[in-house]
Amino acid sequence: QVQLVESGGGLVQPGGSLRLSCVVSGRSFSIYPMGWYRQGPGQQREWVATITSGRSTNYADSVKGRFTISRDNAKNTVYLQMNSLKPEDTAVYYCKRGPPGLSWGKGTLVTVSS
Repeated sequence: QVQLVESGGGLVQPGGSLRLSCVVSGRSFSIYPMGWYRQGPGQQREWVATITSGRSTNYADSVKGRFTISRDNAKNTVYLQMNSLKPEDTAVYYCKRGPPGLSWGKGTLVTVSS
């Protein structure tokens, strides 16, 4: 059974940066699209960014120009570089593998506050 483990969250001041990582167990990591989602306090989970198997990327308007998604297939890892962080970026960040099939990690908390 595939497992996804996020890391890299923490407390950061507005304007700061963090890099999230998501390590995926199992085979054939490179064929799957990977995505990052987030869920802020009292909010529904929302899509943040996606990277395809061909490394094409897409971003939510709210993070475009500030966040960068990337992948290292040799390490079965997807990253989310987050710059110019704002208090409204505070959320639990989840990574997702697929489709086909959908697998989620348990999330990592990012808090942006002075």
